[in-house]
Amino acid sequence: MELTDEILVEQTTKSRLPEVDFNKLGFGTYVSDHMLICNYSKGQWQAPRIIPFGDITISPTTLALHYGQSVFEGLKAFKLDDGRINLFRVHKHYERMGKSLARMCMPHVPEEVFVDGLRRLVEVDKEWIPTQPGSSLYIRPLMFASEAKFGVKISDEYCFIIFTGPVGPAFSQPLKVKVETNYTRAAKGGTGSAKCAGNYGGAFYPTQKAKEAGYDQVLWTDARENKFIEESGMMNAMFVIDGVLVTPPTSDSILAGVTRDSLLTLAADLGIPHEARPVSVAELENAFRHNSITEAFGAGTAAIVAPIATIHINGIDHHLPTINDNAIMFQLKNKMEAIRKGQDEDKHGWNFLF
Repeated sequence: MELTDEILVEQTTKSRLPEVDFNKLGFGTYVSDHMLICNYSKGQWQAPRIIPFGDITISPTTLALHYGQSVFEGLKAFKLDDGRINLFRVHKHYERMGKSLARMCMPHVPEEVFVDGLRRLVEVDKEWIPTQPGSSLYIRPLMFASEAKFGVKISDEYCFIIFTGPVGPAFSQPLKVKVETNYTRAAKGGTGSAKCAGNYGGAFYPTQKAKEAGYDQVLWTDARENKFIEESGMMNAMFVIDGVLVTPPTSDSILAGVTRDSLLTLAADLGIPHEARPVSVAELENAFRHNSITEAFGAGTAAIVAPIATIHINGIDHHLPTINDNAIMFQLKNKMEAIRKGQDEDKHGWNFLF
């Protein structure tokens, strides 16, 4: 069932598009003119609507504010040279959001609301899709417990929203990161594999402490022993050691990144040796000692790859070699960008074109 033509669209009377400098977008600065909203109550989803972007009214007793039932996703739309629009890996993001919702005891969003609603929203605000190199339309679906009742309980009411905004390149400068061994992002059996709001709030303090010490981000380690690398800030962590692309395996404490999955698939396509296996802090130290680590980077929706220049481990700053244009991370990034822009064959069926 497709809802694309059935969704009620309330057009804004005044667009904010003229206020945007598309050559200086930043990330998270601008929001497009409209948003999709769909409410859940009495065990059923209501009809989705597209309305002008604006504030929403909630009660101070709204359950999400107290008990953290809040989940979101992040994906991108691109405008191709022939004028078509591409939603990249929209079904993979829908699948991951479903897993996050299940972990947080929240109802599943119908696929037609997520996919068709998202498509219709982007169609309405298609003039907001930037065409500058490295830019895209960022899409943020989110859902929160909207029932107004402050007793501890699983909510019976939810609000699902999608909004979008044009963004420029992220992490343009190589990062300095600190291996974090005191604080943890997620523990085994916890919510680390869910894209829920609390994971990000809990990460702020150790990240702030790292920034005060002169670093951009942290490399999270496992909660049990602090011996194994898990994630790089808000991204999956990847390394090139002895010519092999290595990344920690996903688990219930690591988010299954869509970009991570895409890069590993493309590495196989390009014949690049790759492994998903545990990466210990000791292995990184040894790799620096023997000059066998040549690349380190974060992988995520915002930047595809975010190069790492320095990794701080146990009081010592270890520096990565200068990155050249033929680095594995850039081979993978360039391949992925070409597919997203329709300039290369999409043999994995990742593009959703309209």
